[in-house]
Amino acid sequence: VQLQASGGGLVQAGGSLRLSCVVSRGFFSDYHMGWFRQAPGKEREFVAAINSDGGATFYSDSVKGRFTISRDNAKNTVYLRMDSLKPEDTAVYHCAVRDAAVHTTTLGAYLFWGPGTLVTVSS
Repeated sequence: VQLQASGGGLVQAGGSLRLSCVVSRGFFSDYHMGWFRQAPGKEREFVAAINSDGGATFYSDSVKGRFTISRDNAKNTVYLRMDSLKPEDTAVYHCAVRDAAVHTTTLGAYLFWGPGTLVTVSS
């Protein structure tokens, strides 16, 4: 399984970005997907997750109401729409695959990871 995230960049506070993550060499429609982020000097943290059929989504408290996770199983792609961005959202964003059915924010439950895309929010 390979993951490739894209869509990061530099944006002003209050702006929006949409990240994409394409998954290849696997059965995307079977995978539960997550987005995590890692800011400089900090640990990687959970951002959002979506189950395999898109019927359930989960968010961290810090992004709830501002970010939206979605997926297109026909395109093997998961998205993260980020609105009302804040400087504290600055981080490298990674997508990841989880095969366990039960939602969890634990990094170890995610088996495959992409290299990440950098999001920088200026004040």
